[in-house]
Amino acid sequence: MTFQQLLDGAEVLSQTGDVGVRGLDYDSRRIKQGDVFIAIRGEVSDGNEYIDAALARGAVAIVTDSSRQRPRTGIAWAQVRDARRALGRLSANLFKRPAEKLSISGITGTNGKSTSAFLLESMLRAAGRKTALVGTIEYHVGDKILPAPHTTPESLELNHLLRDALREGVTEVVMEVSSHALVQQRVFAIPFDVAIFTNLTRDHLDYHQTIEGYFAAKQILFVGDGTEAPRLAVLNVDDQNGDKLRKVSESRGSRVLTYGWSRGDFHAQNVRIAPRGTYLDMVSPEETIPVCSPLIGRVNVYNILAAAAAAYARGCHVNALAEGIGKLARVPGRFERVDCGQPFTLVVDYAHTDDALRNLTSLAREFVSHAGLAGRVITLFGCGGDRDRSKRPLMGEAAGGGSDFVVLTSDNPRTEDPGEIISQALVGLKPTGTPYVIEPDRRNAIALAVREAKSGDIVLLAGKGHEKVQVSREGAMPFDDVSVARDTLAEAGYVGVARMEAERPS
Repeated sequence: MTFQQLLDGAEVLSQTGDVGVRGLDYDSRRIKQGDVFIAIRGEVSDGNEYIDAALARGAVAIVTDSSRQRPRTGIAWAQVRDARRALGRLSANLFKRPAEKLSISGITGTNGKSTSAFLLESMLRAAGRKTALVGTIEYHVGDKILPAPHTTPESLELNHLLRDALREGVTEVVMEVSSHALVQQRVFAIPFDVAIFTNLTRDHLDYHQTIEGYFAAKQILFVGDGTEAPRLAVLNVDDQNGDKLRKVSESRGSRVLTYGWSRGDFHAQNVRIAPRGTYLDMVSPEETIPVCSPLIGRVNVYNILAAAAAAYARGCHVNALAEGIGKLARVPGRFERVDCGQPFTLVVDYAHTDDALRNLTSLAREFVSHAGLAGRVITLFGCGGDRDRSKRPLMGEAAGGGSDFVVLTSDNPRTEDPGEIISQALVGLKPTGTPYVIEPDRRNAIALAVREAKSGDIVLLAGKGHEKVQVSREGAMPFDDVSVARDTLAEAGYVGVARMEAERPS
C-alpha cells in the first residue's frame, strides 16, 4: 500500500511525497521500518514531540494536524484537519475497511452496557450468527476470548480486531461504546447498524465536566461520526434522555425501537424475581413470550429488554431471543456470586457510581427478601482516585441508605491518598446512620466483611467487579475480588467448591 492510498478519504490539508508503507502507529515506541507515524495530541503528551523519535525508528511518512510542524527532508508528509479522525480513516484503509463488511451494534450508557452486550451476543448466537464482542470485561472473536485493555480500543486496534473477526467468519459485532471513546473519536468511520442507549446517570464528570457534556458525548453514537447515523436506535423510554435521543435519531432518519419496564415496543409483564433467576413475560412487537434468565433483579430486566430489542432489530426471531436469554448464566463481575458453601451469599459487582450502588443494594434487598432469609445487606465499597470527587459523598449516601452495615475501603486510589478519598465518601455515609467500619486495605476489608456476615446475610463487594488489578501510587498490583473472596472464605473454614463457575454463551 502506498502513502497516498492510505490517506484515501482523510481530511488532508496538504501533502508532499508518496512512498510504500507497511503499517502505521500513533506510538513512536512501536514504530517499525516502513511505518507511518500519526502524531496525536493527547491529554498527557503531544505526539508531535516524538516525530523525530519515530523517524529514527524507521518511519517513512508522518501525519500531523499541527501547523507548527514542518515537513522533514525526504519524508512523505501530510497535514490533516484532525489527527484522531485521520487515525480512524487510515486504520480502516490499512485493514481494508473491515467495519463496512460487518453488522455492528453499539451500546452506550452509564450502567448496563456490559450485561446488555453479553445478552445481545448470546441472542445472536442462538440465532445462528457468528459474533465478536468488544467491551469492558473482555473481547470475544468467535470462540476466542481476549483481554480488554479498554472498553473501546483506539481505532487502530479496533480495526485490527475487526479484520481478525472477519477472517474468523464473524458476521455480527457487539460493541460497548464509552463516552471517552466517542469524544476521542476512537469509533470515527465505524458504521453502526444498531445503536442502543441504556441510561444516563452521574459519572465521568472529571472528564466531561457537566452532565450535559456527558450526554452530548453519548449522543455522538446516534448522530454518526464520519458515517451516516445508525439504521436503527434502541432507546430506554424510562430514562428522560431516551426522549431526547428519539428526536435526534428521527431527525437523522434512523428508525426507533423503544423499551421500558411497562411501556415501549419491548416491555415486561408478570415479573418475578427469585433467588436463582428472573422470570417475566416479554412483550415484543410480534408477540408476548415467557422468558427465564439466570440473571437476577430489576436492573437485569432492563438489560434483557435492551438486548432483546437490539437482537430483534438485527432480524432475530423471538424464539432465539428467549433461548439466548436463558443460556447466559453469568456476566463476570456483574452480581457474580461466590459460593464456597458458606451460609450467607457473597456477591462481586462492578457498581462504582451512586446510582449503581443504589441499584445493587436494592437488588440485594430483593434477593434476601424473596429468598425468605430476612438477612442483612452488608456492603463493601470504595471510590476511585483521580476521578470525579463530587460523586464520593453521593456514593457514601447510596451505600449507607441501602445497607445494614458498610465497610468503607479503597477501590483504585491511583495517585491519591486513600485516606482522603475515604474521608470524602464518609461525608455522605455518616448522615445515613448506618453502622460502618473503615479499613483502607481492601484485602483486610473483605475479610472483615466475611467475619461480619451471619447466616442469611448478603455481602456485596462493590466497585471492581471483573478487574484484576488494584492501582495505587505504587503501580498496578494483582487483585481480583473474586479470588480474594474465595481465599478469605477458605481461611474462614468454608471449603466447599464454588458452584458459580464461568460459562460462555454457546
